[in-house]
Amino acid sequence: MGLWDKGLARGAVLGSSALLVGFSEPALADDKDNRLRKALQGLEATYTGEVWRNTQGGLKRGSRYLDNLDLTWELDSETLWDAPGGTLFVYGLYNNAAELSGPVLGDAQTVSNIDGPQAFRLFEAWYEQSLFDDRLSVLIGLHDLNSEFDVLDTRGLFIQSAHGIGTEFAQTGENGPSIFPVSSLTFRAHWQFNDAWSVRGAVYDGMPGDPDRPSKTVIDLGNGDGVLGVVELAYESAAGFIAKAGYWRYTADFDDLNALDPLGAPLRRSGNDGFYVAGELPVTREPGDPDQGLTVFVRYGRAENEINTFESFLGAGGVYTGLLPGRPNDQLGFAVAIAKNGDPFLDAQALAGMPAMPREFNLELTYHAQITDWLALQPDIQYVINPGTDPSLKDVLVFGLRFEISRGLF
Repeated sequence: MGLWDKGLARGAVLGSSALLVGFSEPALADDKDNRLRKALQGLEATYTGEVWRNTQGGLKRGSRYLDNLDLTWELDSETLWDAPGGTLFVYGLYNNAAELSGPVLGDAQTVSNIDGPQAFRLFEAWYEQSLFDDRLSVLIGLHDLNSEFDVLDTRGLFIQSAHGIGTEFAQTGENGPSIFPVSSLTFRAHWQFNDAWSVRGAVYDGMPGDPDRPSKTVIDLGNGDGVLGVVELAYESAAGFIAKAGYWRYTADFDDLNALDPLGAPLRRSGNDGFYVAGELPVTREPGDPDQGLTVFVRYGRAENEINTFESFLGAGGVYTGLLPGRPNDQLGFAVAIAKNGDPFLDAQALAGMPAMPREFNLELTYHAQITDWLALQPDIQYVINPGTDPSLKDVLVFGLRFEISRGLF
């Protein structure tokens, strides 16, 4: 399959439009207006803006405005062709040109989860079908791995990127795994054993997009990129305790961080893999409202340290929902993210005369308030110790304010 860029986005829009045109066929004439209305109701837009100010440390002091526009369209198969259990999903993504971590902070774990290169791209386009009374679902298409794997709802409150997907996993691959802001083709299956236990597995193209064209949507299979396989086992109790364990592995070869072949080139190694375990637990609940109270989480992961810079990651924190009277849905959260360098990387840096610190720490305090049904505000403070594990950089103290505007387009 060759190169897809803006033509892919246009093709998805035209293809979806063709589906809507199909509603005018004689067999659907009686309810075409209802089908069209229902299809258009699946169109949504979310604009996220952030104002940041670095008050100390890092590469330099300064301010940045980051923003992100998500355009999504979800259609069920009954609306499309009178068949139950299916979902078609299309997701367009825009990011502006401003960046925070790279030019200002110098941190490795990325303070904002919308910090990325400027682009307008087709991010996701997939079809999912449920089978066997919804016990099995299969999905194929462009897909965000982190929309299903390595996810805990409590972690989702935080703006720091490592609480979306662990740093040890996010760093992997030639162009990262299939996560924001670049996705790749996948086939995913999910099996629900019972109300508590489930397992999901997927195979992704081993290199999402093209590192030389970061603003393009590119699908280019082959070229020695291999695949990324990931499997996750999950348990959820009736009381709200959740536990997950995942394993991932690339089939391609990667450069060794600290070993050379007989010709003096980096030694190529296979077996780039790792695992993660995560869980969250409700600790307290407000009388009369099980959605209010304190929930804590912890997440730990490891990656192959002869290939990847960070060999492990530990994240932990807590979120209190409904702390203030009259604000039952507001959330206050505090979390810590710790990325640890592997010994091979530290040895290589020392030999090169550029020693690195063993760990980067990120501490985040945040508060999310839903002001109206379409507007949310989230002030945020983050303190970064050993940014980028670079001993020449002072610790960072950065203040931010995120706002989100979400509306259905029809």
